[in-house]
Amino acid sequence: MPIAVAIAVLVFGSVAFHLFSPWWRTPIASNWHSIDSALDVTLWICAAAFVLLNLFMAWTLVRYRHRAGHRAHYEPENSKLEKRLTVWTAIGVAGLLAPGLAAWGKYVSVPQDAAIVEAVGQQWQWSFRYPGPDGVLGAAAVKYVTPDNVLGLDPLDPFGRDDLLVEAGDLHLPAGQPVKIILRSKDVLHDFYVPEFRAKMDLVPGIVTYFWMTPTKAGTFDILCAELCGTGHHEMRGKVIVETPAAFAKWRAQQVSFQQILADAPPAARSAMLVAANACSVPSPLLPERLSSSASWKIRTDTISRSAR
Repeated sequence: MPIAVAIAVLVFGSVAFHLFSPWWRTPIASNWHSIDSALDVTLWICAAAFVLLNLFMAWTLVRYRHRAGHRAHYEPENSKLEKRLTVWTAIGVAGLLAPGLAAWGKYVSVPQDAAIVEAVGQQWQWSFRYPGPDGVLGAAAVKYVTPDNVLGLDPLDPFGRDDLLVEAGDLHLPAGQPVKIILRSKDVLHDFYVPEFRAKMDLVPGIVTYFWMTPTKAGTFDILCAELCGTGHHEMRGKVIVETPAAFAKWRAQQVSFQQILADAPPAARSAMLVAANACSVPSPLLPERLSSSASWKIRTDTISRSAR
């Protein structure tokens, strides 16, 4: 009997805590209301199973408690009960899966008019890249990463020359505009998570992942890393700044392109980028001496210029 009472108290206490709890989801600031709906369906199905099963256990403890003069009845099987349990379990599992699968299908089906931005994760910071006037992101890979090319853009790819690079950890987005977020990791597993957007996706080294959303409310929101990525995991934060299209256009016009970074980089740094792009293997201490030939540099820059044209 005490165990039955404890189970009943646990059930009713859990339900009361949920109904009157001040902790709930943050107000949504994107188009993903279907994700909230999927979470609600999951919650109510699991809550119903939790309440019914625990109250059933409490009832059986009371109904079939030991009493003098009563003998237990052994029933080896009950095919009718087994069929009912199978059917109801299948209905419950289908109810859990269907809303999530429907939301996921929309989550990865990017609209044709979506803008593009790349989020790059590394221990323990966020960087971002926007396409330039051509609307295309240039090629990038970890092998191209140098101190002056932190996002690893291919210096030989003309489509990457006008890309805009943001290393401050702030992601600016225009309100009301669908945007495809392309995710790339430079080192270990990370996870891009903005609770208000219901947006969450892993960054896997060697794989490009993505999702899309439409920010609907202006404001500043936290970017969290939701995948344990080392000792500085708790510090891997950024900001999403959702603003009016006019304010976004003004901010975008102030950003630095990869072409400007190449122009401002010292010759030795540009040489290091070209070595990586041409798959040459030269020991780093010898880079300035090995690549000091003006003829060699001229050939490579001419090649880049012709490609850009």
